[in-house]
Amino acid sequence: MRETGQSAVRPPVMEDVAKVAGVSHQTVSRVLNNNPNVSPGTRERVEQAIAQLGYRRNSAARSLVTRQSQTIGVLAAEMSEYGPASTLLAVERAARDAGYFVSIAGLREVTKAGIAEAVRHFQDQAVDGIVVLVPHPVTSAALKELKLQVPVVIAGAVGEQGLSGVAVDQQLGAQLAVEHLIELGHTRIGHLSGPQAWIDGAQRIVGWRKALLAAGLKDDLLRHGDWTAATAYEVGLELATARSATAIFAGNDQMALGLLRAFHETGVRVPEDISIIGFDDQPDSEYYSPPLTTVSQPFTELGKQCIEVLLDELNGAEHGVSRVVEPRLVVRKTTVPPQSTIN
Repeated sequence: MRETGQSAVRPPVMEDVAKVAGVSHQTVSRVLNNNPNVSPGTRERVEQAIAQLGYRRNSAARSLVTRQSQTIGVLAAEMSEYGPASTLLAVERAARDAGYFVSIAGLREVTKAGIAEAVRHFQDQAVDGIVVLVPHPVTSAALKELKLQVPVVIAGAVGEQGLSGVAVDQQLGAQLAVEHLIELGHTRIGHLSGPQAWIDGAQRIVGWRKALLAAGLKDDLLRHGDWTAATAYEVGLELATARSATAIFAGNDQMALGLLRAFHETGVRVPEDISIIGFDDQPDSEYYSPPLTTVSQPFTELGKQCIEVLLDELNGAEHGVSRVVEPRLVVRKTTVPPQSTIN
């Protein structure tokens, strides 16, 4: 017969918490699930008992009962970029506020195979729903083919065929930027765009063009960038030589920074010789020299809306919902009326 030393100490269970707090098992459950029908005094006693015993909820057992993991999968790409990173943070915070944990899968390359592999990972985790932060056209097509059995919300896209979408109105943001420049008197307004493979980049081009054509202006000053200040710097050197525009709408604040550097080095004054307006309203944009006029994206609201739509679907609401969040113009010191006319 094998001799045993000190008996193994079992981890505390919900009944232990109830006994220490002097409440029922059901009351402890209500506190753990943030039920509002618990008095502050009782809640405090239960929380003290939890801390005293070192109680931890058995999530696996709870999932067997509720058939919910209280976990949301977030599929993301290009997380080094400001927009996707800010959206990811906003979604994670909104999920936590709603009582959910987040499991993140980052794509190295945006392909149907990569998306399918990440989704299988979420299915293995039995997530309750998925938020997708992959701003590429291939995303929706790949998700439709997978025919998922959990709610899916795509950030940055419109809802379609069972997939819901929540997006910042990129066309409106671009139009706000260009209309601001037109109101100042600019008639030669160029656009340094983001990659056309990104939904956001393509939509901002559409908004730039719409605003110009509505005002009877030419849309022939389009240059393509890659979101980076380095590429924008090279484009800025070319624009400084050509002097074909009195204003430039940059597809994001990082590219606006590259333009500022190029114009400074070539003696083109901002905003006296050329106005610049960015997009995103990154925290540093207020401290550029000069402070950057830009379009602010409400990432906090975007994340909140994504989680709201997902939770609505978990509670039985229809799928394929579309919600749009509006950006706003932030006017600072890089945009003024033109001081010269360019033919």
